[in-house]
Order: sequence, then C-alpha cells, then structure tokens
Amino acid sequence: MLGNALNEFSNDIFSFTSSVLLLILYHAYLAYQVRKDPTYTIQALNRIVRTRWVETMMEMDKPEVISVQTIHNTILAATFLASTAALLVVGVLTLSTQSDAFDLTWHGLNTFGAKQSSVFLIKLLFLLLDLIAAFFSFTMSIRIYNNVAYLINIPPALKHPALSPQRVARHLNRGGHYYSIGVRAFYFSVPLVFWLFGPHFMLLATVGLIFLLHKIDHIPKLPG
Repeated sequence: MLGNALNEFSNDIFSFTSSVLLLILYHAYLAYQVRKDPTYTIQALNRIVRTRWVETMMEMDKPEVISVQTIHNTILAATFLASTAALLVVGVLTLSTQSDAFDLTWHGLNTFGAKQSSVFLIKLLFLLLDLIAAFFSFTMSIRIYNNVAYLINIPPALKHPALSPQRVARHLNRGGHYYSIGVRAFYFSVPLVFWLFGPHFMLLATVGLIFLLHKIDHIPKLPG
C-alpha cells in the first residue's frame, strides 16, 4: 500500500526534491565563489559596504540625522515586506479552506502530479511555511535595525568594546542577513506557487529562478 502511494506521488516527490537540491547546490556554488572572491555577490559586497558605512558614521564628524534617516528607510522597507508576508499568509490560509472548490481549476494543467485534495493541502502547507519564514526574517531584521539606530550614534570615545564600530557593523550585517533571508523566501515561493499547477511547472520554475538569481546575485567584472 505504501509502494502504491509512493508511485502515485512520485512525480511530486521527485520535483520537490530536485528543486530543493538545485537551490542548495546553487547557494553552495555562491558560497564557494565568495571564498575565492569576497565581492562576487551583491550580498557579500553589501556586507563590506555596511561595515565601512558604520565606521564612517561613527568615527567621523557626521550629522547624526544621516545615519538615523538611513536606518529609518531600511526599517520601512523591512516593515513593508513583513506586512506583505503577513497578508500572503492570510491569503494562503483562506485558500486552504476553499481547496475543494478550486480542484478542477488548479489541476487543469496538472498532467503528471497527484490530484488529491490532501496533496494540494500539503503544497499549501509548504508555501505557508515559506511565507512564515519570510515574515519572521523581516521582523528579526526590523528588531536588529532598531538596536543599530541607537548604537550607531554612540561616540567611539566611550571606548567600550561592545560599542565599537566593528561590533555595531556586525549587528547591522546580521540585520541585513535576516533581510536577505526574507527576500530569498519570497523568491522561493515562486516554485511553490507553480507546484500548485503541477510538479513539472515547479521544476521549470526552479530552473528559471536560479538563472534569474544568478543575474541578481553576481556582480559582473568591469572590462579591463
């Protein structure tokens, strides 16, 4: 009986597993490239830029409003994306209560995958988990950015090791890391949405997403 169930869901299992492995391999490739070239990706470059920016704001006589306004704009962006993630979570929960009514519509192109309502709900569960991860990542980044807004205006003359520009930059980069995770979770929701229409669409969407991410992540070298 278990063998029959696995055969029935084999295409969905294969597509989901393949998509996850492709994304893991892509990020392993990025990590390898960053070890060779610290400015290979926009994320790695942003970490360097944030560190230099904090050092400049704290060690030079800069108006405090510049740093506060910059952090404020960053918090607004994270707040907007966190609110968007929350709205999408509510939308997915609403969709899960009406899955039976949309069976014919959603499975109209589902030639190779399972069509049971339980499988459809599992797909929605994975999409829901992805959006919840995005929400918590953005809220964590907001929390850290709020702390940085206080830390960055403390003069280094206090000579406290926990308040050094390097430590503050580490906090800011940690907030940027959570922000990046949240954006990544939004990107990963694309294959999960296409999975609702069929496993083959999920696999195609994952391949397309990886090509798009490489265009976004990689910083081309200047000629010469």
